[in-house]
Amino acid sequence: MIKGLYEAHLPVRSLEHSVTFYKGLGLTYSHSVEDRLAFLWIEEGKSWLGLWDSENVELPYHPSTRHIAFEVTLPDLKKAVEWLLGLGHEPREVFGFEPVEPFVIAGEASAHAKIHFNDPDGNSLELICRVPNPLQLEGMMYLSEWEQVNSGV
Repeated sequence: MIKGLYEAHLPVRSLEHSVTFYKGLGLTYSHSVEDRLAFLWIEEGKSWLGLWDSENVELPYHPSTRHIAFEVTLPDLKKAVEWLLGLGHEPREVFGFEPVEPFVIAGEASAHAKIHFNDPDGNSLELICRVPNPLQLEGMMYLSEWEQVNSGV
């Protein structure tokens, strides 16, 4: 029945500023509705992000309401810190991991590598990809450590 995620929405203070920010991340502008809502394609024809011009941006952060994770390739994720810094965006600490490189969260035979950062309104953004877990490891570690542990497999 469900095939994937079609859209997600975030509140923003300035639609124009936020559209520019997300276009800078590589999303493609689609259209606006009444100058209060803009849609940008994450993957054209498949999934998009809706940005709502709102006075309610100051909602307390909780990942269930103000978080988007963008899928990337592992080679791109390995370059993500440098890429984000080059765009003027600071990666941020999550789960005690300093944003010097992506980190891995693994559990029950699945694992994901990720790095986090915020948009101009404090919405939590994440770049993430699946990584192989041949040893069925569980826990969290930096990506370089993960690759070293799994290098002999």
